[in-house]
Amino acid sequence: MKRVVFNQKGGVGKSTIAVNLAAIAASRGKRTLLIDLDAQCNATQYVLGDEPIQPRHSVAEFFEQSLTYRFSKLDVDDFVRNTPWPNLDLMPGSPALADLHTKLESRSKFKTLAKALDELSRYEEIVIDTPPALNFYTRSALIAADGCVIPFDCDDFSRQALYNLLDSVEEIRDDHNERLRIEGILVNQFLPRASQPTRIVQALIDEGLPVLDAKLSASVKIRESHDASKPMIAFAPNHKLTEEFIAVYDELERNAARAKKAGKH
Repeated sequence: MKRVVFNQKGGVGKSTIAVNLAAIAASRGKRTLLIDLDAQCNATQYVLGDEPIQPRHSVAEFFEQSLTYRFSKLDVDDFVRNTPWPNLDLMPGSPALADLHTKLESRSKFKTLAKALDELSRYEEIVIDTPPALNFYTRSALIAADGCVIPFDCDDFSRQALYNLLDSVEEIRDDHNERLRIEGILVNQFLPRASQPTRIVQALIDEGLPVLDAKLSASVKIRESHDASKPMIAFAPNHKLTEEFIAVYDELERNAARAKKAGKH
């Protein structure tokens, strides 16, 4: 399963969600790869803390070499490294991604990542964190993925932006990746007792949009998890927010199993 976490809006928890979904998969014994496509490298820092990244162990170096060598000469394993967590590997992000963007886009290297991930059959789960923009890296991730999880903040601005995002994902599915499906809209930092978030979420459900039943609460514990560079499943395994992340993961897995049984991509 190749899953991308994407929203064009910043600050909606993409990196946090990507890391925690990957960590839960790994905790269940699944060989898991986390890919950080954001030049800000938040997912990488969340997993590794301040540990320095060797230049050859980064997704930026992978893309850099794709500009020079034919894909058949690239060994994807050169850009993947271990993490402190069993079963969880990482293709780290790099600030150099920002400088490479224009070169990669001009050379139409949009399918490079998809080809690379097809070579990594040893992974049962691949989770891709993306930048807050529909740019080369996000398009590459969506072309490579089986499913897309969309984090959502409960405000009217986010709701209006959501419609354009859904159209963009659908366009990529139609033009480049027919197996891509939206796995669900994940409501983050949900306040169930507040009227506005409840109203907005219900409006999305009434419109028939794929809002996940499982939601993530607001909690200072997630910031503590960031500071400790430990995913919630390792940092606070019995915390309410950890249980919510597990519920999200389980719902995504159930939805994926149903889609596969129904013969849908």
